[in-house]
Amino acid sequence: MMTLNLISGWQTFIRYQLLLRGIVFLYISIIIILPLTALFWKVSQKPLTQIIPLITSEIAIDAYKLTFGTALGAALINSIFGVILAWILVRYDFVGKRIANGLIDLPLAIPGVVVGITLMSLYSPAGVIGQLFEPDTFLGKLFQHFDIEEVNLTSSVIGILVAQIFVTLPFVVRTVQPVLIDFEPEVEEAAKILGANSWQCFWKVILPQILPSILTGFTLALARGIGEFGVAFIISGNIPNETLMATVYIYQRLEQFDFVGATAVAIVLLILALVFLILAGILQRWSQRHSQNN
Repeated sequence: MMTLNLISGWQTFIRYQLLLRGIVFLYISIIIILPLTALFWKVSQKPLTQIIPLITSEIAIDAYKLTFGTALGAALINSIFGVILAWILVRYDFVGKRIANGLIDLPLAIPGVVVGITLMSLYSPAGVIGQLFEPDTFLGKLFQHFDIEEVNLTSSVIGILVAQIFVTLPFVVRTVQPVLIDFEPEVEEAAKILGANSWQCFWKVILPQILPSILTGFTLALARGIGEFGVAFIISGNIPNETLMATVYIYQRLEQFDFVGATAVAIVLLILALVFLILAGILQRWSQRHSQNN
C-alpha cells in the first residue's frame, strides 16, 4: 500500500513539473520566440546579396557604434553613481529622503517622448542650461578660447549620452539598494575591528557582496539604453553618420516602406544586444561564484 502511494505521489509530482514547464515555455514561446522567429523568417526570404549591403552600409555601422557606445557609457556611469546613490539612501537619513527615493523611479514612469521634450527644454540652445553656452555668454566665450566655437548639448553625442543616463538611472540603484539593506553591519564592524580602514572595508568586504547586483543593474541599464527610441528620436537630431541611433534608423527605413532593410538592421541590433547580454550574464555568474567563495 505504501509503495502504491509513493508511486502515485511521484506521478503527481511529475505531472506537476510537466505542467509548470509547459506553462513557462508556452508563454515564452508566444511572447518572445514567435515574434523573433517571424523576424528572422522575414529576412530569410531575401538573398544575402541584398541583405549584406543593407546591414553593412556606412550609415548603419555608424548607428550601431553610436547606439552601443552611448548605452555602454550610460550603463557604466550609472553603475558608479547608482551605487553612490543607493549607499546614501540606505546608510544616511536626511530631510527629503523619501522624496529623493521616489524620484529615482520617475524615469521608468515617464514616456520616452515626454523625457525627450523635458531634456530639450533644458539642454537645447534656448533651454535653461543650453542658453548658458551660447557664443555671447561667459561659458560660450570661455569655450571659444579652446577653439570650441559652438557647444550643442542636443543633436550631439553628449546629448544622447545624457538622455541614456536619465532613462537608465533607476536600474542600478534599485538592484543594489535591497542588497545594502540586507547587508549586516556587524560584518563591516568586524572588519574594522580587525584593522581594515574604510576603503579596505568597502573594497574587500562590501563590494564582493554587492557586485552581482551591480552587474545585474548594469545589464538592465545596457539593455534599456540599446532599445531606447523616444528620447533618442527627439533629442539626437537624427543626423546620419553623426547622431542617428540604430532604433531611429530602423524607424526611418520603415517610413520609407523598406521593411526588409528595417528588419535586417533590427536583427543585427538584436544579435549584438544578445552578445552584450550574454557577456554580462557570464560576468554576473562569475561574480556570484566569487562572492560565495569569499
